[in-house]
Amino acid sequence: MNQTPMGNRYHIAIFGKRNAGKSTLMNGLTKQEISVVSDVAGTTTDPVYKSMELLPVGPVVFIDTAGFDDIGELGALRIKKTRQVLRKTDFALVVLDAQEEPDRELFDFLKEIRLRSLPCLAVINKCDAAKPSAGLIKLLESEQISYITGSAYRPDFIGRIKEAVIQAASTVKEEPPLLEGVVRPGDLALLVTPIDSAAPKGRMILPQQQTIRAILDADAMMAVTKENRLKETLDSLAVKPSIVITDSQAFRQVSAQTPEDILLTSFSILFARQKGELKPMVKGALAADRLKAGDKVLIVEGCTHHRQSDDIGTVKIPRWLREKAGDGLEFAWASGTGFPEDLTGYAMIIHCGACMLNQREMRYRMQTAREQNVPMTNYGMLIAHVMGILPRALKPFREEIEDEIQEEE
Repeated sequence: MNQTPMGNRYHIAIFGKRNAGKSTLMNGLTKQEISVVSDVAGTTTDPVYKSMELLPVGPVVFIDTAGFDDIGELGALRIKKTRQVLRKTDFALVVLDAQEEPDRELFDFLKEIRLRSLPCLAVINKCDAAKPSAGLIKLLESEQISYITGSAYRPDFIGRIKEAVIQAASTVKEEPPLLEGVVRPGDLALLVTPIDSAAPKGRMILPQQQTIRAILDADAMMAVTKENRLKETLDSLAVKPSIVITDSQAFRQVSAQTPEDILLTSFSILFARQKGELKPMVKGALAADRLKAGDKVLIVEGCTHHRQSDDIGTVKIPRWLREKAGDGLEFAWASGTGFPEDLTGYAMIIHCGACMLNQREMRYRMQTAREQNVPMTNYGMLIAHVMGILPRALKPFREEIEDEIQEEE
């Protein structure tokens, strides 16, 4: 419960062919028997994740993947999972058997890493048994990919790899603070956090937890209330809040009770701004005005959870859109790591706040939608728009998206 969320960790993924030594490297880096090690090719099937602290980087997650040369029908599915990991990877460790010769599979995989501008280190393994092949070295040098040689069983080799990861992480620009430019030192933020059947027992949901931490990091103050206590909470405060941040589902009620001179937004919109790009998502919300009978809408959540009877993604958002566009709309859903590669059949995409996804994965999804000309928005923006309060919900970010707010107004 007190761990850094996966979406805020530096993602280090281990790629390579079957039996190159990926799992041995995973175990060496984590100093635990995380992955099964075997001489049998294809032992690793689904990606294996291990969260840990790598100082001085901080919280990271190591990911062991199936070989990108897997075979058969199941192998094709494993390769697909491996390529999904590429989308969220911040640093790639490509493990190579010293004796392997370059082939089309390796060349294509390195090309994909290069096209993604993904920081990468080639780890030439099993050098205790043989020298690296001349063809392998020539390929890496021609592709300008840094490499080191050694054995994944040797602690000194593991140490050199960690040093390379630390060096790469030190040059990465971190995600902007969640409340950057919105909450300043000394401000009072009022959080509205409904506690309904979907709320986890005995705790708050992740976006609320992270927002509380962000307020403390900003050296600001906060008050927390439920939506049915908002008015009396506002009346009881000696200091007027600079902003009210609410669960998007309570937008209409909270907007009606919050004075116009107090800024208002939602947890979901804050995360959309941090993880993705605000401007295209604002334009994506306006696409709801163009929906018509027969259009198909994709609703995406970055995590998986048990659906309640009035679930926001499967019940409430479809209901609100049907009220706006009519009963002829069709809906499809995706969750967790699932995100369709072919989006051309959808009229629009509505994504959750992505608190469980890292910025690289979220921006991949937005770029995929952009390349296929499918408008994409966020839960909070869509809800604010259908309730007629989107300009107000975006006012805390007005300087960033002035043109989009004027278009909506």
